Amino acid sequence: MIFTVLGAGGFIGSQLVETFKAQEGNTIYAPLRQAVTTDLDKILARDLGHVFYCIGLTANFRDHPFDTVEAHVCLLKRILEQGQFESLTYLSSTRVYEGSDTTHESTVLQVSPNNPGHLYNLSKLMGESLCLASGRKTRIVRLSNVFGRTMRPKNFIHQILQEAASSGKTHFLTAPQSAKDYVSVSDVIRWLPQIALHGKHTIYNVANGQNTSNAGIALLLKQNGITVSYAKDAPEWSFPVIDTNRLTQEFDHAQSSLTSELNDLYRCFSQSQCSRQKN
Repeated sequence: MIFTVLGAGGFIGSQLVETFKAQEGNTIYAPLRQAVTTDLDKILARDLGHVFYCIGLTANFRDHPFDTVEAHVCLLKRILEQGQFESLTYLSSTRVYEGSDTTHESTVLQVSPNNPGHLYNLSKLMGESLCLASGRKTRIVRLSNVFGRTMRPKNFIHQILQEAASSGKTHFLTAPQSAKDYVSVSDVIRWLPQIALHGKHTIYNVANGQNTSNAGIALLLKQNGITVSYAKDAPEWSFPVIDTNRLTQEFDHAQSSLTSELNDLYRCFSQSQCSRQKN
């Protein structure tokens, strides 16, 4: 098969590329994000096969609103409109459920243009809508908080582990009971091709399906000798549990979790073996 990974130098894109390369008989096309921007006409002239659209901005989207929309919508529009591909899987986010009472894929979502933090959600949802309205064979994957060895420095888990490994202590800005869903990149990389090639639905939540609290993370860090503190009057920030019934009924359950991998991740950081990719 032909697999094209757009954003191949990023955290998830690079892992996808390695997975496809390990499988015999595949043709892999993996342009970095800069190439997608500067040489898009060349990309559009190719047979892209099954496309995984991994281009996006996350932690720094507030500082780069135009780049965020360019990544989540504008480049995608050109691919959908002119690209030669068999299928396209668009990586969105479970952040679009912010403010919603439920997290099923069919939930009617709440966004406000007056909320600066919703620029990310709005742009991701525009990308989703464009995929679904394009008439092309597309899948939407709403990713939870992905963790792994090459996660980015602005990733919350990366920051906590980096601080712990470098100083022997870590400081939480949110309350101990704050909790959200964390999914291992190993599970994500296993699910994405299955969804792209065999998915029966157009939208999938890709998540662990269980929340992990700051207190749970802190307990594991303390077992490694790390001193944990919390900001004074730290606010509670909890996200609703992500509904993964569609994912698990059609494919399988998560094989890993943050709590099962955290000790190994901490050792990776303490030995300076964890690094990130550039996209």
